[in-house]
Amino acid sequence: MTSVRNIRPGVQWVGAIDWDRRLFDALIPLPKGTSYNSYLITGSEKTALIDAVDANMTGVLIGNLKGLGIKKIDYIISQHAEQDHSGTLKELVKLYPDAKIAATDRCLGLLEEFDLIPKDSGQEVKDGDKISLGGKTLQFIHAPWVHWPDTMLTYLPEEKVLFSCDFLGSHLATSDLFALDEATVYESAKRYYAEIMMPFRQSIKRHLARIKALEIDCIAPSHGPVYNRPKFILDAYSDWSSDDVKNEVILPYVSMHGATRTMTDYFVDALIARGITVKRFDLTSYDLGELAEALVDAATVVIGTPTILAGAHPNALFVAILANVLRPKANFASIIGSFGWGGRMLEQIKEAMPNLKLQFLDPVVAKGHPKQADFEALDRLADDILAKHKELKIA
Repeated sequence: MTSVRNIRPGVQWVGAIDWDRRLFDALIPLPKGTSYNSYLITGSEKTALIDAVDANMTGVLIGNLKGLGIKKIDYIISQHAEQDHSGTLKELVKLYPDAKIAATDRCLGLLEEFDLIPKDSGQEVKDGDKISLGGKTLQFIHAPWVHWPDTMLTYLPEEKVLFSCDFLGSHLATSDLFALDEATVYESAKRYYAEIMMPFRQSIKRHLARIKALEIDCIAPSHGPVYNRPKFILDAYSDWSSDDVKNEVILPYVSMHGATRTMTDYFVDALIARGITVKRFDLTSYDLGELAEALVDAATVVIGTPTILAGAHPNALFVAILANVLRPKANFASIIGSFGWGGRMLEQIKEAMPNLKLQFLDPVVAKGHPKQADFEALDRLADDILAKHKELKIA
């Protein structure tokens, strides 16, 4: 049974919905599943397939193509070599041996390294190159470091459709072909941006500026629903990738014997009393994706940790490393916590975030259980954060 849907005349979705997948890259939770979008473009002379699907969905994609009676594919456009978009290529090459694999030079090299296509079997397409299918033209836009260095986008001017690869996508399994429930899609797209795209914020800004010159009526990403109202996702990405931050503090913390929790409880109340939004995460039980999403907008990050074996708690250190990888646009950071006999907790956390351009505010570290002087120091830190946010005109 096929699950093909029509997007525009001669443009069909032939991909696969992965309702049950709950983890990506052995790291990223997928609470709402995902999809692997593949698009069939049929011209008067030739046919092209844009992207394959994950290997575990091979049968779905091939079933869709066979259900349509597709005997020949002239071009398989590989916009990105990562296996969730290319895992089916080996089987597609067997089924359509005359198809040319069109991709960036970097992508072709990766596909060969991943043993997905025969060596020297691809056709390199350069930035701005076009392929005519007869009445339909595929125009290629190189978009390196919108997630990977090999990425490209594909524009179909006759239908004003932009096939955006991972760019502008969302991990969301839904029976809706188009983004009808924009509130749900927004949440999933923001989480996706935080987990996958945020480290490449500067590249994203450049590519958003580039595609502004295109007439776009529809955006068809490689994950999640298709956008029939492109302004919705373009405006969201413009906001997320900007330098603008919000009057928010992200407070991931872990506590072993209650001292850091007591400090966290007090500090949260102190921030709220000053009109600052707080997003608090207990690092013994939290959703990594929700934490990443919270980092998109926040002006300040404060990590709460006890000292363990003369260093920061591993959970707190992991968050510092994660933030360093994701590179949020936060301006300020600090540390609160406790210690027994000393150690390098503060230095470890600071050294774990070299990629971030942060101003560190004075930490508050209690010896043993927090005392009056420590609570007063937490109040001063809350005052400092409020003052910094006011300087940014966000409080």
